[in-house]
Amino acid sequence: MENIKNKTFSELVKSDELLLVDFSAEWCGPCKMMPPILKELKNIVGAKVNIIKIDVDQNPKSAAQFQIRSVPTLMLFKSGNILWRQSGVVQANELESIINKQK
Repeated sequence: MENIKNKTFSELVKSDELLLVDFSAEWCGPCKMMPPILKELKNIVGAKVNIIKIDVDQNPKSAAQFQIRSVPTLMLFKSGNILWRQSGVVQANELESIINKQK
């Protein structure tokens, strides 16, 4: 597994590893539900996917680039491609199913 701490967002998106991005905001109530869900997901899928959180207010260019209109919005990337995208709270078991469908 790659060390993601020293990579830029664009490097992570272009990586050949799966990347789940949680676009969120501090003021967003439903966004506050996602961290425990994503922690549960990471415990289930382990190294199959890297998971990061992007605050849309602190990263407006990234939010604009991916046309984030509502938060939370979850996106799954691999090799620069968007494999899946959904706005709203998504449960860990549903995310696990989506990740397991990827090759």
